[in-house]
This record gives sequence, structure tokens and C-alpha cells, in this order.
Amino acid sequence: MHEQVKQYYGEALQSSADLKTSACCDVSSLPAWFKPLLAGIHPEVLARYYGCGLVCPPLLEGCRVLDLGCGSGRDVYALAQLVGARGEVVGVDMTDAQLEVAERHRAWHAERFGFDNVRFLHGYIERLDELPLAAGSFDVIVSNCVVNLSPDKDAVLAGIQRLLKPGGEFHFSDVYAGRRVPATVREDPVLYGECLGGALYWNDFLRLAHRQGFADPRLLEDRPLAITAPELAARLGSLRFFSATHRLFKLADLETACEDYGQAVIYRGTVPGHPASFTLDAHHVMETGKVFPVCGNTWRMLADTRFSPHFEFIGDFSRHYGIFTGCGTSLPFRETADSTPAGTGACC
Repeated sequence: MHEQVKQYYGEALQSSADLKTSACCDVSSLPAWFKPLLAGIHPEVLARYYGCGLVCPPLLEGCRVLDLGCGSGRDVYALAQLVGARGEVVGVDMTDAQLEVAERHRAWHAERFGFDNVRFLHGYIERLDELPLAAGSFDVIVSNCVVNLSPDKDAVLAGIQRLLKPGGEFHFSDVYAGRRVPATVREDPVLYGECLGGALYWNDFLRLAHRQGFADPRLLEDRPLAITAPELAARLGSLRFFSATHRLFKLADLETACEDYGQAVIYRGTVPGHPASFTLDAHHVMETGKVFPVCGNTWRMLADTRFSPHFEFIGDFSRHYGIFTGCGTSLPFRETADSTPAGTGACC
């Protein structure tokens, strides 16, 4: 499987225009604050980008960040600008052709940024323990449309859990299926290379996250994918696929449900670039200065992470009021690009 993926991304694809789905993000759809970062990245690096989402969470200044499946380095060089000279970004990839592009333009980016804070490692995201990366040494780990390509996703998340600092975050975009993918799709080399064959059924992803110690995965953004090649659409039949961005926090006391302890937070409006509101996930957009009721997990995601100084906290864990009404288990993704996110309503 590794060799098949290497061949597809190292030889079969020469640019994002060669992809046969709408997974790769259109530059016009990216937020305004991200576009100046792209302007500072070499054109060849940009051309060989195969991600499906945005993996640049806020408040990264001075952080140590790991990019799993970094490819030619687009996200590494975007993140390098966000972490600044005091931070570091490490990119890991198994495809030599992609890493060659990333490394070849490293000096170009260092001159443009005024600092060299990146490095690239050849390796497999299922075998992170074989790389010179210390346990508990990363504030944030990111990945952009790569976990689906791994034949051992449990090993990937186990490695991430080991490398994150307590309170650290795995912030990643990937492709998911609306149901379990049949063997005929999993074993098709083109469908696998297009990030469809290896896509997890969304509920199996939640089980995987729980199994590896990430008790409460949070969905940040999602969109349905269009299969632009008719021959591929015919092979997929009624299967539906979605691009989604999740954030998983390494916090020991998180629960697997949204439990109500009568708590609330007030966002101070102090996260750089986010003066009016702060978005934790699709259900938690907190306006500056407004009391926002939260569950115990959300409290911990804010109080026990790098976001803590930017919030006031009301309440504690001394009394339990049950689960928040409306926190269900239905498909969490939108059926169409302009529909209301699933599960919108009363929730923590």
C-alpha cells in the first residue's frame, strides 16, 4: 500500500489539477487571512499541494508543530510564518519526490521569511517512534488529507498521542465516508490514491479516536465532495464522501459525552486575528464579552490548553446536571455545501 501511494503522489500526480475529486481546496474559498501566507510560498510547492482543508489553527506563535504527510511542504511553509522565529515546524513524508521539492526550496523560504525554522524528515506516519522526535514535544500536530491513506490508522493516532504535550492539539483535515467503504473501493489503486478507498466511515473514526485516548473529537468544518470523473463515480455507486476538519485535544479528563456542570466561559477577544469571536468548533462560536454556557469537556479544552489566558471561567465541576439536550449521534456532516450543519441546535 505504501508503494502504491508513493507512486500515485510521486509520479501519477504532477499538480493538484490532476486530482479527480473536489477534495483539493480552491484558493478562492480560503479565508482572507490565509492568502498572504500563500503569497510567501514558492509556486512549485503550491502546485504540488493535495490537501483537502485548512490546518492552521490560531495562536501558534512560538509553538512547535509537526505536519504528518507534509508532501511538498505547502502547509509547513504556511505554518512556519505563523509560529515565527521562536517556533519550529517539522514535516514528515514517505514520498521522496515530494520531499525533494520541499527541501529544494527551503533556503528560498528562509531568505523570504528572515528565519529558517523548518526541517523535513523521511518517514512513515504509522512509525513515528522510529523518527528522532521526542515524546511530549509538540504543541500542535497537523495533517492534511493523509490519515485516510494510512493502512494502520490506529498506529497513526497512537503516535500522535505520544508526541503531543499535555493540552496539545491534533488539528487535521481528511476525507470520510457516509458508510463503511467496501473492499472493491478499498482495493482500487486510483480510488485509494484519490483519498476515497482509505476513507473511514465517520462513526468508525470516532471509535478510533476514543480507542487512542482522544475522548471528544470536535468537528470544525465540513463539506461534501464531488467526484468529477464519471468513471470513478460509477465505481463508487451511492457512496458519499465528505471533507472534514477535526481537532482532538490531548486532555486526560475528557469524557465521551457532553456533560453539563453548569459552567460558562467569556471570551476576552484577545486571540490575535480574532477580536470579535473565537471558534472552537462548529457548535462553539463565542462572541467577545458574552457569557457562553459550556460542557465540562469544552471547559477543559479552553482552560487546560494554550487558549486559557484568553478566557474568563465561571463555575467548576462540583455539581452535575446531566447531558446537554441535543447532543446526538447522527451523521455530523452537511448533506450539501449550503445546508445547515447536522446536529445544529441545543448542544453544549
